[in-house]
Amino acid sequence: MTTDASKSAGTQAKGGKSPRTEPGPGPAGRWAAIGTSGLALLPLALLGAAFWFGRLVRPGGDDWCFLPVVRDGGAAGMIGKFFLHDNGRIANALLVIGYGAFGVPGHQWFALVSGVLMLGILWALVASALSSAGLTAPRGLALLVGATTAALLFFATPNPYKAFYWPASSVSHTVAPVLACAAVIPLLRARTRRGRAFALGVAYLAGIFIGTLSEETAIVAVVVLAAALLLSRWALPGAGRTRTRVWCVVAFAGVAVGMAILYLSPGARFRRGRFGADSTSMFGPEALTASLRAFAHVLVTVFTTWQYLGAVAVGVLLGLLVRGGERGTDVPDGSLRRRPLLLVLVGFLSFLVSGYLCIVVAHPAFGAGAGTASRIWGDFLLLYVLLLVGVGALLGRWLRARRWGIRTATAGVAAVMCAASCVGLAVPLFRLERQMDVRAQRWDRQDRTLREGAARGARVLPYTPVSVSGMLEPFGNHGRRAWPAKCVAQYYHLEKITHSTRLP
Repeated sequence: MTTDASKSAGTQAKGGKSPRTEPGPGPAGRWAAIGTSGLALLPLALLGAAFWFGRLVRPGGDDWCFLPVVRDGGAAGMIGKFFLHDNGRIANALLVIGYGAFGVPGHQWFALVSGVLMLGILWALVASALSSAGLTAPRGLALLVGATTAALLFFATPNPYKAFYWPASSVSHTVAPVLACAAVIPLLRARTRRGRAFALGVAYLAGIFIGTLSEETAIVAVVVLAAALLLSRWALPGAGRTRTRVWCVVAFAGVAVGMAILYLSPGARFRRGRFGADSTSMFGPEALTASLRAFAHVLVTVFTTWQYLGAVAVGVLLGLLVRGGERGTDVPDGSLRRRPLLLVLVGFLSFLVSGYLCIVVAHPAFGAGAGTASRIWGDFLLLYVLLLVGVGALLGRWLRARRWGIRTATAGVAAVMCAASCVGLAVPLFRLERQMDVRAQRWDRQDRTLREGAARGARVLPYTPVSVSGMLEPFGNHGRRAWPAKCVAQYYHLEKITHSTRLP
């Protein structure tokens, strides 16, 4: 009996009919884990330095108007301001309360808290996608991909300060798309009926939250969900296809509810009236043409930013180093094996459509500057970076079939490109840190002077604009633009501030 069982087991092993098990980590696997973990230290070091620089952030622009409301009116006052008067973004108000309730320290801690949160989400997203696909990767590879994606999203834009450090902008256009990605993680992790029900609940609530947080991110989400529904016909097998389609429909319903709440709010109506953003003006031929020109400028800037090649590089490493999948292949059965070009084309078409629509929505507020207001690009740039990672992964998978020497050389080039991308992001970031340091010192000195003057009973005090990276400050444009001077006076309990050219 024992002999027959042994023979049967041996026959199954030779015939390949028994489930394939992954071999233990050999020397090559250990070196891959060491290499990817070591390489991940580069974007992590960059992010760590950026988080440390966050201590130099001081309020500016819209923050001047948020802080007095949070201080004097609390959460109800801030929600009322957004929903009834400003723009209708209830979820945005909640995030503003999260950092505004702590005053200036909240701004100083914002980069660290939001940065770690977004890094963790992107890391979990990559790890969950690999697990859902039945793939295994060397230790550190998912972290490398997540950290590189985060660094490119934060710092590859023309104005990293507004994209990452300025809380009022970051919560709407950088944090928002990452939070949208977080809603996908429960779907990727769901293995039971209860888990799938939880994923549907998260999708619906997250959709409402995103719909009331950022119009641009909501647009990107709608376009991506539509593309996912289209691709599910080819990309997924039977049961998985049905579950994904149901999830997409539920998520779409949540986004639609959130967008309806925002659009019908008194604040959104007031904002449309202020900018003349009715459907006729926003979607008229002249506005659409101007938005197209602005988006063309965005594309030229993005496509000529060489640091984004770092996303392709980590994607190549991902494609080269992952193992596993159904039927003994390197990837699960589906369009990743059969229709890679279709995925790439639909993905980039989604990026182009959603990016253009974001510019269309932003055009009434920004006018001719919609194409240069890089702080609103983050809503669709995260999709661009993830697509580049996907393209690199497909390229890496294709190279898996080549000779060992070609694979090794490609991995080396990809690692060098990833390192070069991090260095390319670090140089302007350290330059920005020096500017932030100068502003912080001047801001603190003026802050003490204004507080001391208000404590002595002064009602009108001079204010010298202290800006960084094109941030709006009171008396901009050589004193001709007063906004947000009234908010600054309210923050310091003054009746009025006057323009000054000399710091105290």
